[in-house]
Amino acid sequence: MAAAHVSMPGTTGTNLEFADYSLYSNLSDDELMQLAIERSIADAQSSGLGSENCNNPAALNMPTAPRHAPPSHRPQQQLEPAACPANPPRENPQDVCLVSHFVTGSGKRMVAYRRYDGTTQVAPEPEDVWYIQMYKLCTLPFKSLGKLQPIAKAILDGDVGTVRLLVKQPDCNLLTPNKDGWIPLHEAAYYGQHQCINILLRAQPGMVNQRTLKGKTALMLAVSREQLACVECLLENAADPDIANEERETPLYKACEKENPAMVAMLLNFGASVNKNCIQGWTALHESVCRNNVEICEMLMKAGAKVNMPNMYGITPIFVAAQSGNVDALRMLLKNGADLNSQAADGATALYEACKNGHEGVVEFLLSQNADANKPGKTGLMPIHIAAQRGNDGKDLITYGCTRKNASETNIVYMLIPATSKARVRRSGISPLHLAAERNRNDILEVLIEAGFDVNATLSEDRSMMYEDRRSSALYFTVMNNNIDATIMLLEAGANPNLDTFNPLLVALRQGCIQTVTLLVEHGANVNSYIPTHPTTFPATVMFCLKYLTLLKYLMDNGCDAWSCFNCVYGSNPHPPIKIRRNVRYDPDENMEKTCVQFCEVISTENYSRWAGPIIDVLLDYVGHVKLCARLIEHLDSYHEWQCIKEKSMPPRPLMQLCRLKIRKLLGINRLKKICTLPVPPRLIKFLNHQEREQQF
Repeated sequence: MAAAHVSMPGTTGTNLEFADYSLYSNLSDDELMQLAIERSIADAQSSGLGSENCNNPAALNMPTAPRHAPPSHRPQQQLEPAACPANPPRENPQDVCLVSHFVTGSGKRMVAYRRYDGTTQVAPEPEDVWYIQMYKLCTLPFKSLGKLQPIAKAILDGDVGTVRLLVKQPDCNLLTPNKDGWIPLHEAAYYGQHQCINILLRAQPGMVNQRTLKGKTALMLAVSREQLACVECLLENAADPDIANEERETPLYKACEKENPAMVAMLLNFGASVNKNCIQGWTALHESVCRNNVEICEMLMKAGAKVNMPNMYGITPIFVAAQSGNVDALRMLLKNGADLNSQAADGATALYEACKNGHEGVVEFLLSQNADANKPGKTGLMPIHIAAQRGNDGKDLITYGCTRKNASETNIVYMLIPATSKARVRRSGISPLHLAAERNRNDILEVLIEAGFDVNATLSEDRSMMYEDRRSSALYFTVMNNNIDATIMLLEAGANPNLDTFNPLLVALRQGCIQTVTLLVEHGANVNSYIPTHPTTFPATVMFCLKYLTLLKYLMDNGCDAWSCFNCVYGSNPHPPIKIRRNVRYDPDENMEKTCVQFCEVISTENYSRWAGPIIDVLLDYVGHVKLCARLIEHLDSYHEWQCIKEKSMPPRPLMQLCRLKIRKLLGINRLKKICTLPVPPRLIKFLNHQEREQQF
């Protein structure tokens, strides 16, 4: 096969013809491809293409075996390029040169082309458009594809001898960068070829600090790849250890990021500046503290690192240690004079941040070192506030006790309580009870109540205004969240259910939760609550339970004012059309009769008109002589079944009804609740409680 002569068309011709391989049909496809590659390379060397590089020993470097190696030990031609983490990547058509194309013995059309690193690859013939582009590229001078290709390939392979020969070539320019600004020195540093670095720097010492387009020096690339021998070689050849990249990260910063103590020590020994900061203001000490690498931290501090140096947000290394939960680094910083109570730009301290992230061990250590637990941030919140609100945001199952998931937060609150001033908490305008109630942190709420925090503490005016409903008490938060367990805890601890502008009872009625309504009423909630911003002539509690007759009756049994529902200003006169009122606010200078909403107007709306008869029927049980207005009579006349309700309202009312109302008024609601303890007949008790329908006299 060596003596056979095969004629292959050159790549410079315009007529593309395929060679006749019928004479070699007895050869395998692999043997034919190997033969075609060898002949193609020989033709390329003898042609005018690449004449400037044909004498270069690495110009056409191929991964073939020596001539004396037996055929069975010769490596097969790779069908795909070897995987290598080339930086920058060169995966585009302009980086390859077409050598030849041919047809195998089995009729398969193949293409051989040369890659940027000098290797040749054989692959099936691609699509026509891509093939034409490759053909155009092969007609370009080889030097247009980059003079640094041979030396880059030699560096990649670690071929020190070839690199030594190439740098002696007169036309070899070691300072010519590629499209990403990389020169051979960068390639050698990236791939860990320290011998090549020595050769390149002896030939061109001034390029040691040249940067890529991203501002990286060879030293930065070597540190990033943890090439310790290359780092030492570059530093010994006067590489500047303080040249930063685009993010203003120095090689020392990058070595701390890689947690490589040997590299950090080497950079410090060659005079690297220990306090240079990156674009965010972080220093090498910030980075090593964040990674809890005490060994590197100690080296940096011995080299003069500033333990209280803040970044652009005012965050010092001790803040980073607390934020990351790194007790070892925190202890080391305090031994070296770190400010325990330093505050970031937002006023947060290390203790505040440890509480925010739930690092129980860090909180315990900081408190043992007398950290100030009463320093608020710019939001006015103290560490105990942030510990109380940290948790499940109400998404997890509400439990009365402490779960394993929340045990650390509960322990943090336990530790903070003795160190926290309740007077400072009051001045903050918000209690940790508010935050625990808002986040459904029942375990924290229980701990705070047991510690004596005021269950009736209200939000300051500026904090209350953050909420549209102007809420102010912790009880309001629990009722709004429909958290019955927390509501019970607060009420049993003495919470007043009437502190908020919008009474929590109104919230419970709107939710239709009879259990919460019962709890609030039993603990003194005002059943005749009004809404100051939306005035009505009857209690707002009635308006919120018109769809729930059971709740309406419960309110009436507990003293709700039913008479005001029949006190219409229009009486028997024609009523004006119903106006939809939105955002009506009470003005004391205006006539109350003109601004307040009437009961007949509310019950005439589409939502309640279908229930008008049963609602009026319930209310009539709790009033004496009343006169229905024209609109209520109109409703009762609209259904034949409601005529009995209309007759019920006509005077005179039964004497028993009038006596019941009189007795209830004389006894009062509180006595009526205790009437079962008095020597009174059971039937009389049922009558007074409007339960006579359950048992006939």
